Amino acid sequence: MNSFAEQPNGVFKSVCSLDCPDQCGLLVTKKDGKIIKIQGDPDHPVTSGNICNKVRNMAERIYDKKRLSTPLKRVGAKGESAFKPISWDEAISTISTRWKELMDKEGAESILPYSFYGNMGKLAAEGMDRRFFHRLGASNLERTICSKAGSEGYNYTMGAGIGTDPEETIHAKLFIFWGINAVSTNMHQVTIAQKARKNGAKIVVIDVHKNQTGRLADWFIPIRPGTDAALALGMMHVLFKENMHDEAFLSEYTAGSEELKEHVKQYDPETVAFITGVKSDDIRRLARMYGETSPSLIRIGNGIQHHDYGGMIVRTVSCLPAVTGQWLHAGGGAIKHNSAVLGYNRKALQRPDLLQGCTPRSFNMNRLGRVLLETDPPVRSLFIYGTNPAVVAPEANKVRKGLLREDLFVVVHDLFLTETAKYADIVLPATSAFENTDFYTSYWHHFIQLQKPVIERYGDSKSNTEVFRLLAEAMGFTEQELRDSDEELIRQALDFPENPYIEDIDYNSLSHHSFMRANRENPLFPCKLPTPSGKIELYSEKMKQDGFPALPTHIPLHKDEDFPFLFVPGPNHNFLNSTFSNNEKHVKLEKAPKIFIHIKDAASRGIEDGEIVRIWNNRGECELTASVGEQVLPGVVVSQGLWADMDDKKQLVNSLTPDRLSDMGGGAVFFSGKVQVEKLNDKNRPD
Repeated sequence: MNSFAEQPNGVFKSVCSLDCPDQCGLLVTKKDGKIIKIQGDPDHPVTSGNICNKVRNMAERIYDKKRLSTPLKRVGAKGESAFKPISWDEAISTISTRWKELMDKEGAESILPYSFYGNMGKLAAEGMDRRFFHRLGASNLERTICSKAGSEGYNYTMGAGIGTDPEETIHAKLFIFWGINAVSTNMHQVTIAQKARKNGAKIVVIDVHKNQTGRLADWFIPIRPGTDAALALGMMHVLFKENMHDEAFLSEYTAGSEELKEHVKQYDPETVAFITGVKSDDIRRLARMYGETSPSLIRIGNGIQHHDYGGMIVRTVSCLPAVTGQWLHAGGGAIKHNSAVLGYNRKALQRPDLLQGCTPRSFNMNRLGRVLLETDPPVRSLFIYGTNPAVVAPEANKVRKGLLREDLFVVVHDLFLTETAKYADIVLPATSAFENTDFYTSYWHHFIQLQKPVIERYGDSKSNTEVFRLLAEAMGFTEQELRDSDEELIRQALDFPENPYIEDIDYNSLSHHSFMRANRENPLFPCKLPTPSGKIELYSEKMKQDGFPALPTHIPLHKDEDFPFLFVPGPNHNFLNSTFSNNEKHVKLEKAPKIFIHIKDAASRGIEDGEIVRIWNNRGECELTASVGEQVLPGVVVSQGLWADMDDKKQLVNSLTPDRLSDMGGGAVFFSGKVQVEKLNDKNRPD
């Protein structure tokens, strides 16, 4: 592969590696071998040269003086950040020796990989690492922290992760952003909506917090957390009652419309208003707007799935376009994600056959604290990469207690000495995406993109694929699959006849074009869906067999701790999970961690705007700045962003979140916890 890294000066095509649906095309300007500017690629058909501040300022992160440049070995107590530099030879030897000892004494399942998509490159996140741990026979990690619940819920209705092509949404006349702060997390969908608004389109935002997306809406609808299914069902009630449904579409393309029609009679606007906090007149108005406007698009966000019944919520909302037949209109329908459009050969990339018929024990990543503290036989070693569980995982205090175990051998591969890395025995310096070869598939638009190395490696850092090739060699594994080059990995992943959308995309063509569009020219209908009936399943027999209600249903949240406020720790504008939270520029842009509280709730507690308050439950506590107003409903508090540890500040919001699992897919329920809020100097607070 021709590498841009060897060219000291020029402008080079690249791709954003962040876990974001937009996956922007980039132009990277170099001078004397260093990146001096990152801007959007105007040739990219969807992202069109526009990028967010996160990636625009990425060079400061890459050249941050705190970035790791050599392997480290712990010399002090866990969590103290006392390390000494060592060579790669010593690091790999230490890891492989320790693992061989564990395998001899307690078996390979005493070792657990823990990773996620901090870098969305397919090789970085699910390539040689998966092959290595399959061959090792390590315990399996269920990577469900983000979108699993919603994906399963959507699939019950639609059969696969395929929705509206975002490029077509320019034709929509109504955009409903449901549970997504798209200004911060899907900016190009907002750009399209704003262009459509110039042609008369309306933008409605349904959310628990009037964030930046809510503020740009033509109509913002606040809702109680976890009640979105009830609102969707209330809309269906009105649509059917007032004959705004598309009977022809329902008859031809759906299963269970008559059952649904009868079922939603119980969800009248008054009943739904009591559940959701949305006024009954507003429910009618919203339903009529949706029923009378075509094309209409629902952008289904990640927020609504992070509840106890998040899968059912997404499954319910995804039924709405079928009721009004929006799938037949260009730009209409829904987008939860479009991952299936760019589906690649995961088996060829990950090689589960290297397990050789074994079925290792499996752990859900949302319960890392329980795994480390309660599992018997115990997990004795963690290899952590692409994530920062000491900040990101639920019940963070429990996670950190588990990471403190002296008998737990922890390896972390990262760019920085993260909060998690401080608990490590060995820390390995990671390359940035700009130093790697990889390929990227958006889960929103329809473009696959190739990343060639743009800069030389920082210090003595290594990529994910390099590290696992070295470990495979040190462990004595001789399989060719553990030696394949990055180019070979990409070729194998793109060889996937089962997905006709990418039949014209291979390594050679992608290398030539940098980005290529999936061949999806046909509309979703009249094609047959991959559901059991081949239709949109408003009534799902499979759901019934799996132990769920067959029809979309509102189910109240589990009873959490006995505290007065529902707590939603949402994303902020300048971080992505914990990424950038340790970078000075992004922290300055975000200013300070806040808790948004309704003016009535603040008044009853004597809390003033700008005051530091204590948020607590039996899992943990935080001290955040109160933002008092009407951005949230009474009884709801919302924070934004996952802030890095800083001095003695108590800003670890995931110390408050439950590690329960969602109804479908074992997803996280970050937004279904409860807390108390009080003045910091309240003498009545418990010790």
